[in-house]
Amino acid sequence: MGISNQFSVEFENIFNHWSKVRITDPEIKKLIQLAMVPNKEVLRNVQAGKEDDLSTCYKNMTEEVYEYAMSSSAQSMETTKGTVFGAYNALTGYFQNVRGYKNDEAKLKSLLYGGTAQLRTQACFNLCEAFAKKGSDSLVLN
Repeated sequence: MGISNQFSVEFENIFNHWSKVRITDPEIKKLIQLAMVPNKEVLRNVQAGKEDDLSTCYKNMTEEVYEYAMSSSAQSMETTKGTVFGAYNALTGYFQNVRGYKNDEAKLKSLLYGGTAQLRTQACFNLCEAFAKKGSDSLVLN
C-alpha cells in the first residue's frame, strides 16, 4: 500500500508540473505522431516529414487522437488546453474513450496488459517527460 501511495504522489507531482508546461498545437501533433509510431520505418518517415509515405491507417489514427486533443471537453480545461498534461491526457483519452475494441476483454488487454494502448501511452509519457524538461528540442530525434 505504501508503494502505491508513493507512486500516486509522484504521478500527481509530474502531472501538476506538466499542467504548467505550455505546448503549441503543432508540437502536440508531432508528439502524438511520435507516440503512435508502430515501427522504425514509420518513425523515419515522421522524422523526415515524409507524410506521403505514411499509411492511411497511421494518418487516420493520429488525426483521431489530435482531433480528440483539440475538441474534447476534457481538453478545454485550464490544466489541459495547450499543456503537456493535455497532450498526454488526449492520447490516453483516445484509447479509453474513442478507439473501438472487439470487446471489453480486448480493451482491457490493450490498456493494461502490454497491448497497443499501453505501449503508446508509455511512449507518450516518455515524450511528455522529455518535453517538460527540454522543450520542443525533444521532439526532434536523430
